[in-house]
Amino acid sequence: MVRCFLIHTVCPVTALGPGETRILYSRVFGPDEGMSSQLSPEERRLLQKEKVAVVARQVRSAVSLSREASGQTLVEAVPGEEALALQEADSGVLRLRAGDPFSEEMSALWLGVQSLGFTLVCEPHENLLLAEGTLRNLTRHCLEHLHMLGQGSEVLLRSNRIDALLSRLLPHGQLLFLNHRFAQSLEKEVAAYMAK
Repeated sequence: MVRCFLIHTVCPVTALGPGETRILYSRVFGPDEGMSSQLSPEERRLLQKEKVAVVARQVRSAVSLSREASGQTLVEAVPGEEALALQEADSGVLRLRAGDPFSEEMSALWLGVQSLGFTLVCEPHENLLLAEGTLRNLTRHCLEHLHMLGQGSEVLLRSNRIDALLSRLLPHGQLLFLNHRFAQSLEKEVAAYMAK
């Protein structure tokens, strides 16, 4: 099962200090394991928000390390070149130890597309190839339909569209095995919804 999906910054943003990241969107699936029942709803929300922030910071570090090691310079893509930007995206997997930040060990798959990071946090027994395919599919739809690479991208205002994508491609945090026919019908359904 996927524990959470997040979209965050992986490059310096002028309003943030060095090493910081801004979470643009996050969605947590499944029960709040490891949280005390004595916590108020607000305390639970803050604890969950901190867990997501820890993952985003770790992924930001991994992306910057990967980019440094490859020696490639980051060239800004113009709107309309989303497919090319996705092909050139950095990707990787992080092992999140138990207690850092989740109560049990997790795997975090990430894609660094330009200044954005797309991350799926999965339980350790999940099929990582299937998770990577799902992450790339989600990222492609976000980039193409929500125009996230352009200046002034309104990711925060389009969270309902990201929610709709997740409900179709990752229902309740479950990874889907898709045959060709089902994938095509899903593509048409997503395209029709995003065209609204």
